[in-house]
Amino acid sequence: MRVAIAVVLALAALIGAADGAELTTTVAGRVDRHTTESLLAHPAATTINVPSDVSYKRAMSYRAVPVSALLGGVPREDAVRFVAADGFAASIPASMLMAATEDAPRAYLAIEPANAPWPPLKAGAKETAGPFYLVWLRTDRGRVSPEQWPYQIARIEDVAPVAVRFPGLIPAAAVPPNDPIRHGFAVFSTSCLPCHSLNLQGDARVGPDLNVPFSPTEYMREDSLRLLVRNPQGPASSYDPAEPGFMKRVHRGGSFLCTDQYCSRYMVGARDKGEPSTSTNHLGFRCVSQPSRRTK
Repeated sequence: MRVAIAVVLALAALIGAADGAELTTTVAGRVDRHTTESLLAHPAATTINVPSDVSYKRAMSYRAVPVSALLGGVPREDAVRFVAADGFAASIPASMLMAATEDAPRAYLAIEPANAPWPPLKAGAKETAGPFYLVWLRTDRGRVSPEQWPYQIARIEDVAPVAVRFPGLIPAAAVPPNDPIRHGFAVFSTSCLPCHSLNLQGDARVGPDLNVPFSPTEYMREDSLRLLVRNPQGPASSYDPAEPGFMKRVHRGGSFLCTDQYCSRYMVGARDKGEPSTSTNHLGFRCVSQPSRRTK
């Protein structure tokens, strides 16, 4: 009997795997779960050709469902949050996603078939943009930033706009409408919040908070910060201008070999330069306990 049960469970697992991945959508409090197969069978599913795919950097063809057909009922004043498997979280205005006129970009949810996987995102890697990927057509008819092409999507949620959910991020009411600060907030909301929080406000958990415990502007030059924003992985080789013969990398703080008496690197939030082969261990941890709880 136990053998028969094991066989049945194994067959059930294989059948479940054949159905592909699962996507959860939440609209107006209603939670729906979609599988790869159910989305491919959606009445609005169609084949689209994306001339210049942001993630693959070439033309791609997909089976996809218009977002307006998948998320019907989302209030236009709301935002829609796309949460990826790695914690990337892009909040996009619902009005932008639901647009279906010819003079605006059109959003589609591309579905990766289980039996026909897409190409890897990078040469030599296994990860693709699937199983679910937000893509756009007619991008020449409106601004769509690269961060608004989230891939490896796990959840889609109807949420309030960023300014409502995180009021601590918005500029003060006294800031004029055309002030650069407001433009900076708009850019930050679209391009930075999908990966980072600020003052612990935000949805994403991919990158570090941009002001806690320190702002990057406190330990990086402006030109270096601009380069890091555009290329987070950094250059293939980096040399210290003060010591041109030595390649350096940024080291995080927290070394147990430093103390507050002579070194700032004892703080976890500190950053400093150093050779990649340094013997200074910056990945240690500290154990702290109250004296009364120590074992005697």
